[in-house]
Amino acid sequence: MLLARLKYHTGLHRISQSITTDAKVIGGVIALHILLALVWTTPWDNYLVATSVWWYDPALVNGATIGYVPIEEYTFFVLQPIMTSLWLVLWMPYLYQPSALNESTNGRLRAGVTATVGIMWMVFVGLLFSEYKEFTYLSLELVWAIPPIMLQLAFGVDILWKQRRLVGFTILSATLFLSGADLIAIGMGTWTIDPAQSTGILLFGILPIEELIFFLLTNILIVFGVTLALSDESKIRLKRILPITSR
Repeated sequence: MLLARLKYHTGLHRISQSITTDAKVIGGVIALHILLALVWTTPWDNYLVATSVWWYDPALVNGATIGYVPIEEYTFFVLQPIMTSLWLVLWMPYLYQPSALNESTNGRLRAGVTATVGIMWMVFVGLLFSEYKEFTYLSLELVWAIPPIMLQLAFGVDILWKQRRLVGFTILSATLFLSGADLIAIGMGTWTIDPAQSTGILLFGILPIEELIFFLLTNILIVFGVTLALSDESKIRLKRILPITSR
């Protein structure tokens, strides 16, 4: 019901010929991203806490944990995909750009961008295992986040580029909002980033730059994923990659 109302009041029906606007489909896409966030992030975040990359104040959480990580962190894994996805959908009627794609040239674009990002990933893998421990948290973030981003870029960087106004605005605004909330939480001592495993670059003297990068990466994953999942151009491309014969 909420998504159906959102579709009507935001004018999503006006762009329904180029992107999926069905409320059930949007809800399913969000649910899928919640599941992926839990599966992909849980082992990684447990490793961070287990190796003291970050830790939390037991007096400021309710005490329930799954593995090494407090339940509040898992709540965030669920809430962020919902928040960022709905924020993206809210702005679609105003920033989404219906357009045709040129498959003959965009294949080279997808391959080139993906290869470039892959080289970046290898650099940070090397940095992670280097003697420069102050880059540990940053390297762990990028080594964890880049592989799924590469898959998204390989499939549809051209689609995402066509929607750069929508994609860029949603990522930037959501990242700033979450970074502001994190700044308050760190300032209150809810959790702490290990100075020995981070660069020491602090925004406003409080927020480690790695935290802003974390929110940037997670919002990229969500916005890229939802945009590609809802785009009709993605469906056409997927049918070319995985031909579906009708009976």
